[in-house]
Amino acid sequence: MTSSVSATASAGRDGVVAARHLARWLALAATPTFAIMAVLTSMTGPAEMLCSAGQWSLLGGMVPMYLLMSAFHSAAWLRLISERRRGSGG
Repeated sequence: MTSSVSATASAGRDGVVAARHLARWLALAATPTFAIMAVLTSMTGPAEMLCSAGQWSLLGGMVPMYLLMSAFHSAAWLRLISERRRGSGG
């Protein structure tokens, strides 16, 4: 028979493992999501100029922001690739 204390500790540990697993997948989802948003935003055309109040430049606007966010969130993908290569002996 399992005591209530050990059952609670086990459930808490399972919750932590599940949260870590979810956080890892969310981190992996960020890069392609921002890349897709950059592509979709770039295809919308001049609507971006309306939001920027006439001060449009190549470094301003939503497309560069999404590309930068995609690059900054790519660490999860690089970590995954590194782990896979290490695991395969390469």
